[in-house]
Amino acid sequence: MSAVALQLRSGYLAHWPQKPHLGGLPFQVIEIELTRPDRLVFPEDLAQLRLPGGIDPRLGVVLSGRAPIWLYGWLVHECHFTRWVACYDPRLGAVVVSSHSPDVQVGEIIPWVQGRPGSELAAAVMVVGPPDSGKSRLARALFESLLPQAPNVYLQRAHWDGEGNWTLDLPPEEAKILKHRYRGRLTPDFFSFHAQAILALRQQKSLVIVDVGGKVDPQKQPILEACSHYLLVSRDPAAIPLWHEFCRDRGNLRCVAVLHTGPCPEDLPRDPNQLELCWDPGSPLPAELVRVVRGLVGSAG
Repeated sequence: MSAVALQLRSGYLAHWPQKPHLGGLPFQVIEIELTRPDRLVFPEDLAQLRLPGGIDPRLGVVLSGRAPIWLYGWLVHECHFTRWVACYDPRLGAVVVSSHSPDVQVGEIIPWVQGRPGSELAAAVMVVGPPDSGKSRLARALFESLLPQAPNVYLQRAHWDGEGNWTLDLPPEEAKILKHRYRGRLTPDFFSFHAQAILALRQQKSLVIVDVGGKVDPQKQPILEACSHYLLVSRDPAAIPLWHEFCRDRGNLRCVAVLHTGPCPEDLPRDPNQLELCWDPGSPLPAELVRVVRGLVGSAG
């Protein structure tokens, strides 16, 4: 069985404010589905991959679905015979990457969304806490634990420190060098951009996990307003009240759980309204935490 399924379906743009003459724009969608239970795909799978039949070269095509960059590169190349090609980004819309039409330009965003307009927003969980507490590792582990049963979960990295899933796969020293090389810096638009992206994702995904870095910063207010819950990960018990004040009291977010990643306190609070656990970032996630977060999948924020 192939690790990738490509399904062809039709799309239709009812309204394009910037180009009213294209308000009735028809197009076709190639939906990418990773079919293995672990959602893995490998480069050698490209040799057996074929485009679905029935693609109309007179129309544009939107490529959509979770897949590696190299798979998208193959699809863009194979779809070059169509009128235009766009890659769907759920945070933005369909971004045009190739065009043979004077009406649609490379770099334009076609405002097509896969969600239902007016539907309730999915929950968005901020993963917060002081530096070096294991937040990025926790966010990734949680995402991968939920993915087999909830393939519509999304992990949004809303920080500029150069760290992502790829750095977690590298030896620590190599990851440290590359993280420093790719580290960015804060700009005035950074948090507002990611806040809009999170809201767009909440319209289309079943759950959004948001990694926002390790500092309490008033400039993150747009992110607070875009999320619904927070998961506090801390190696320092003294830092926990500050994050509760920032997320719960100032942001009006609901606490999913508190994870202690330093020495485990001997007397963990037993508050029935708040899950509090100890976790070693090198070990599997507590099953109780995965169960609680899975309960948010598909729920309104």
